[in-house]
Amino acid sequence: MSTPCLEDRTPSALSNPFDLTVTVAHYPTGTSKWNPIEHRLFSEISKNWAAEPLHSYQKILNFLRTTTTQSGLAVTACLDRAHYPTGLAADHGLFRSLRLRPHKTLPAWNYTITPNL
Repeated sequence: MSTPCLEDRTPSALSNPFDLTVTVAHYPTGTSKWNPIEHRLFSEISKNWAAEPLHSYQKILNFLRTTTTQSGLAVTACLDRAHYPTGLAADHGLFRSLRLRPHKTLPAWNYTITPNL
């Protein structure tokens, strides 16, 4: 199933109208433990709310927002109540129109999109 709305949610939605080159680089699923920022913050978050019942969104947000590390990293958190539809798929024409340049490291996860001008 394809939808015309999906194009507005892709990095090309920034690349084309603003003539920007957009690089997408992220850790694959299940590997965030190797992200040094996440690794340093998750342990501090766990210590901050240890032995506390997390019975409301507000309480969770307060614990997150008051978490810091000794080196000065701080957490910014907000509750996102937006609905995000699942099952969206790009039509083949849209996907072929993207000017993707895969990176050498993890090319399925890291790539650059150049504008279609």
